[in-house]
Parts: sequence; structure tokens; C-alpha cells
Amino acid sequence: MLAVSTDRQYGGNDGYDDDPDAHYSWDHTVNNARIVAVGDRIVLWDKEAVIGASVIEEIETRWAEKILYRCRYCNGANIKRRKRETPRFRCTPCDRTFEEALTRVERVETFRSRHDANWVDLGRCLDAKTLRALCVSPKSQLSMRPLRWDAFSEALDRVGRTRDAASLSEATTWAQSLVGGHRQAKVRVRAGQGGFRRRLLAVHGPVCAFTGPNPAAVLEAAHLYSYAALGQHHEDGGLLLRRDLHWLFDRGDIAVDPRTLTISLRNDLLTYPSYASLQGKPLATRLEHGHLSWIEKHWRQHRI
Repeated sequence: MLAVSTDRQYGGNDGYDDDPDAHYSWDHTVNNARIVAVGDRIVLWDKEAVIGASVIEEIETRWAEKILYRCRYCNGANIKRRKRETPRFRCTPCDRTFEEALTRVERVETFRSRHDANWVDLGRCLDAKTLRALCVSPKSQLSMRPLRWDAFSEALDRVGRTRDAASLSEATTWAQSLVGGHRQAKVRVRAGQGGFRRRLLAVHGPVCAFTGPNPAAVLEAAHLYSYAALGQHHEDGGLLLRRDLHWLFDRGDIAVDPRTLTISLRNDLLTYPSYASLQGKPLATRLEHGHLSWIEKHWRQHRI
């Protein structure tokens, strides 16, 4: 799936409000629009490199009005919005320029995937040329195109991201147990997540469990278990963590040793001084008895 925000080659429409680590939007006019389903593994890129990957947990559908822009001379959609030159538009097929495009409104069925629960940031580890070669049709120019997942996993292997591919494969199991296909739904952002965070702030104050006091704005409510699997918030199953630490904790790169209740980092994180300083440190927040069983389960999941 191509996510390029407003920096697109052609300006035949206003684009989509993608937020790569949470949701991806399209409508029924896009090729392959209706083959995407809950449980599908998806990879997002931005024309230059991979952004990340996840598993679709939900697809919401709606109807909306979409504004289409066309060439004033040939009525073509392949028109470019020019950033500096005037007139503002140039049409590729007929090579004419114009200041105002023709517009019309079309009613479209829209789709938005939710995939934040299992999002894996791949840190641009594969470039565009490599990604294109992994597609079923490498020369395809479609914004959504089928990917050869086994080949993609092997490519991640070669650049040292084996665990990322494995975690996505595991996440597919629970996602495919959900109702497949498209369905009417409200946007789901981990129902109750805001209240869960407020309760943690009230109990612990603005304190990251790993690094100590922090501005509340940078703290997230981290689950000590897979929220995606259980679908509910347990009062003793969460801690406040800085966002980067939250992601690393979810991946198991950072864990809490249940025997010593100290922070444990995977070896590859020890090369980064800002993280290495956390190795072996006790938590900066008080744990309740109920936290301990979740911490042990997290440890067993990622370290044993």
C-alpha cells in the first residue's frame, strides 16, 4: 500500500488522510479496492522505502463525496499540481497548463483499515526497488498491489529483521479469527484507551515506568499484555511509558525481568547509549501485586 500524503505525482483528487501506523484509507475507484480484508498482512511504503507493516484488524466503510480534478482541455486525470510555477496545473497527456482545473463531485464508497494494534515500524530497511521486486507484478503502478509475503519475510531476514516478520505472522492468527471482509463500523481506537490512560496518570502521576518523571504529553498507556488478543483493559495490566519505550516494550526489545523487577534490553539495543543506560535498572514506579503476573507473562512470551 502506497502512503504518500499530499506529495503525489498526480493531482486528480485530494488524496487520503493516511496515518501509516494506525490506518490507511481508499475508495472503490482504486484498483484492488475490494480484495482487501480483515486479517490481511499489509506493508506500507512512500515511493522511496518501506515504512512499516501490520495486520488489518478492522475495515470501516462509508459513503462520501469526492472531488475530482480534470484537465480543462482533454479532461484527463493525469494533472500535476505545480508547487512554484504558474499556471498551477500541467496535464501530462496533452502538455497544456492552466490555473483552474475542471471539477466534479462523485459519490464513492470509502474504506479505512485499522491496524495500529500490531504495527511494526520497519525503519526504511528496504528500498523501493527491493519492494517492487517482491510484488506479484513488479512493474505494477497501482497504489495497492499484491505482495509475495514469503519473499518479503526473506528480505526482512536478510536485513536483520527476522523477529518483525515472525511477529506479524503470529498477529495474523488472531486477526483472521475476526469477521473477515468489509463491514460497517465506527472507528475503533482501542475502546476506552483514553480513560485507561487517565486512570494510570491519576494513580502514578506523569511518570514513565522506565525513565521516571516526564511531561504527561509524551506518556502513553502501555499494556503489559496483548490488548489486541484480549480486547479489554485490566486495571493492573498497564504502566505509563514514553512512546518510543512503549513500542520497544510491545516488541519485546525491552522487558522487565520478573525475578529482579529490573529492566532488561535485547543486545542490539545496548549499542544505543540512551537505551543502554536503562539496562538492569529498577522501575521508576510502584508496582501492584496484579502487575507481577502480567510482567511474567510478557517475559515468558518474549524471552523464554
